[in-house]
Amino acid sequence: MTGITRFVRGRGMDEVRPTSGAPAHGLVPLFPPGLQAIYGECRRLYPEQANPLQVTAIVKYWLGGPDPLDYISMYRNMGCPAQDIQEHWHYVSFGLSDLYGDNRVHEFTGADGPSGFGFELTFRLKRETGETAPPTWPAELMQGLARYVFQSENTFCSGDHVSWHNPLDNSESRIQHMLLTEDPQMQPVHTPFGAVSFLQIVGVCTEELQAAQQWNGQGILELMRGVKVAGGPWLITDMRRGETIFDIDPHLQQERVDQGIETEGSNLSGVSAKCVWDDLSRPPEDEEDSRSICIGSQPRRLSDKDTEQIRETLRKGLEFNSKAALPPINTQRQSHERPQSRKDSLESESSAAIVPHELVRTRQLESVHLKFNQESGTLLPLCLRGRLLHGRHFTYKSINGDTAITFVSTGVEGAFATEEHPYAAHGPWLQILLTEEFVEQMLGDLQELNTREETKLPKEYSWPEKKLKISVLPDSVFDNPLQ
Repeated sequence: MTGITRFVRGRGMDEVRPTSGAPAHGLVPLFPPGLQAIYGECRRLYPEQANPLQVTAIVKYWLGGPDPLDYISMYRNMGCPAQDIQEHWHYVSFGLSDLYGDNRVHEFTGADGPSGFGFELTFRLKRETGETAPPTWPAELMQGLARYVFQSENTFCSGDHVSWHNPLDNSESRIQHMLLTEDPQMQPVHTPFGAVSFLQIVGVCTEELQAAQQWNGQGILELMRGVKVAGGPWLITDMRRGETIFDIDPHLQQERVDQGIETEGSNLSGVSAKCVWDDLSRPPEDEEDSRSICIGSQPRRLSDKDTEQIRETLRKGLEFNSKAALPPINTQRQSHERPQSRKDSLESESSAAIVPHELVRTRQLESVHLKFNQESGTLLPLCLRGRLLHGRHFTYKSINGDTAITFVSTGVEGAFATEEHPYAAHGPWLQILLTEEFVEQMLGDLQELNTREETKLPKEYSWPEKKLKISVLPDSVFDNPLQ
């Protein structure tokens, strides 16, 4: 653990006391309704474990502590032998939803919408033989995800993936990334502060993450449910798992994943990434209307409307890297009412169409240079094959500033890039419209990026007739922009 949490025997509800930071509405109830609702659902599942082990923040987030989750309860789940579901530890978070209803953490907005961020996290970890107490490392993992949600104000939903790039328990395990799905046992609860659902973290190998990116998270989760050692029906994470679902059943890659990509495309509409773009058609000395976003330059801020539209493309499948917390895409919390199916459009839920901000005009560019780090570059084939060839769009949102690069196909509505002017910029947001013919050409030229193997950098690709250049550069270029 990090030294900022403690391990206790289920004292969470006893510890709730009035604080000077809470509004003066009289005494705070001993059992706040939001907290009580989640405990009630836990008691429904575990009536014999009314006093579970907990990890709790010593200094609560609402008192200036660094950990957003007030508590993580840990239960021993006996599984279900009839369904061949193994015994495991079940972790449940408290704090992403509104526990108190007094604005100490979350703004109270009424009972009809989501409570806080509208969800809590859960995790199921295989119980090892002889293990008498649950490992506590999953609590820190859940705190890390919660910190990302609070800092970025981007919520998760079922099917999302989390690129962690490190064994979840800091061991030598192959389980280094996560998918998110509905908890198979915990039912959504309704509190006076809104609704709360339960999203379960599922540990996955790199190959499974890549398949989820290129196809969709729900599809990979369904395949894992059918493989006992990969999770089974309840998607229980086994940190000792040494084989991917594709090692166990090689037919899954071609018959399910590859076929799914071919017929359905990818559900991943955007990632946070290390990326930058340059306007090569404007001389560097022209200061009148900056030549876009260059490494080391001061980026121009996105307008609220542009920001909201980029957020819409990123609502599914945000990339997440534990090495650096992602910055907020904007300062307004996004809607929790997510569409069940995607629109082939760049229109946000809150606007009918893109209307350029009156103080930042849209510019048509003659020639552009795109720069990505290796991880972002390896997603270019996915962007082209899994998205654009299916009439969709794909956005790279820089983690280092407001820069955004959106690739659009000719069938996407609401774009300000057109076939006549395929490169268009609105402040630091660049749109690139690619025809199907050019996409096919690029896929052939970028074929080596499909391997995901470490390659010697930098790599440069150029299409002079299209006035487009792409570079794949080392991380150090983006991490140390002034060097």
